[in-house]
Amino acid sequence: MFRRFSVNFAVFSIFVDMVLVDMALLASAWARVPLSSLSFVAPINDPVTLPPILFVLFPLVWVGVLMLFAVYDGRKNLRVVDELGSLTLGAVLAAIALAGILYFSYREVSRFLFVMAAALAYIFLVGWRLVARMMFRRQGLHGEIRRVLIAGAGTVGRKLEQQIRHMPDMGLEMVGLLDDDWKKQADHADILGSLDVGRTVIRERKVDDVIIALPRSAHERLSWLVSELHDQPVRVWVIPDYFSLTLHRARVDEFAGIPMLDLRAPALDEYQRLTKRAFDVAVGLLCMPVVLPLIGAAALAIWLEDRGSVFYHAARMGENGRLFKMHKFRTMVPDAEKLQYLVEKKDTSGKVVYKRPDDPRITRVGRVLRRTSLDELPQLFNVLKGEMSLVGPRPEIPGLVEKYELWQRKRFAVPQGMTGWWQVNGRSDKPMHLHTEEDLYYVQNYSIWLDLQILVKTVWVVLRRKGAY
Repeated sequence: MFRRFSVNFAVFSIFVDMVLVDMALLASAWARVPLSSLSFVAPINDPVTLPPILFVLFPLVWVGVLMLFAVYDGRKNLRVVDELGSLTLGAVLAAIALAGILYFSYREVSRFLFVMAAALAYIFLVGWRLVARMMFRRQGLHGEIRRVLIAGAGTVGRKLEQQIRHMPDMGLEMVGLLDDDWKKQADHADILGSLDVGRTVIRERKVDDVIIALPRSAHERLSWLVSELHDQPVRVWVIPDYFSLTLHRARVDEFAGIPMLDLRAPALDEYQRLTKRAFDVAVGLLCMPVVLPLIGAAALAIWLEDRGSVFYHAARMGENGRLFKMHKFRTMVPDAEKLQYLVEKKDTSGKVVYKRPDDPRITRVGRVLRRTSLDELPQLFNVLKGEMSLVGPRPEIPGLVEKYELWQRKRFAVPQGMTGWWQVNGRSDKPMHLHTEEDLYYVQNYSIWLDLQILVKTVWVVLRRKGAY
């Protein structure tokens, strides 16, 4: 059946995209003469004839770039914002690549025609995807619903059940759960019985997928259940009960040729890491002509105020717990660490807060730098060195990390950043060591599109001077 997450649909999407890119190219060539009346377009009278090779080259390059951005992987683009974000970035890169190719080959193709073709192609590709999403939503994204049975009604099993119920777009339907605990069976109507009735439930409820979420203590029952289901027409999945030990997520990988469970798997895959690093370097270098004069002016102002050191180098905890020296402008009096007791206080829950707006240690120049966030500019050098990223959770003080609970350490699963989800949703109004939920949202929902959103919001937050002190 033609399903949303099938290979058939991915192939169909590639074919549609190639046709639409060619249609955009044809439409642009046809419209070039009528649009000659526009003041900013060079007038021409003869119809435009494009080299036939372009009708092969354009769709191949466009689709190839979209493949790099995983646009055709439906499961990575469940949300429309993720799909359109990947499509937008892919379209921009494809247009840049094609512009370079035309520059070195068919330079007679007008720039206006090319820009119009790229814009039309993007509109066509977005348009048909939105229509397809509406059609699939009416009929079910899969075209067929997969019925799921969970063996194990413990913490892991219940968490999985909630995930399935809260993500209807996956095309999964909960049949129920199985558990050997008779108390749970009595208290919860969705528990259909013990593991012993699994075969009966599978047959009567027409189950497609069985997910085993048993605790480590039930190893023998897990082995028995797997052997019981070997002849059933279902897919069998096993969730290892090791999630309490993971810092972000676990994944199966080969080590010395043997499949093993990696409990410290990085949050970003190799492609995401490459894209993020390239983005950081490109934006960092583009900002330097503007940033360097600001750095010089700020450094001079700091030195003139008290003739003290200009920069402040602090040990911070980076990705995966690596220590590095983070660079900032000095905004406090010399030896400010010795006066830390002046600002420490406890909140209503008894946790220590280390930052407040009326900090007496801040200098006059330092207050201006903090209010404008210019004190953060030297961290661009950390970004270019690869110790930080433009966007990510803020690097934390090592002493505070020692007081973290295990779940809070998950914020170090990605490169730490100059700005992040926490900063654009509260900044200093929310002490980062007490509000790591925002950082975990970023870790779990990372995309280069989210990075762009955060950077845009950061500009607005800095201009408003909200939460900066």
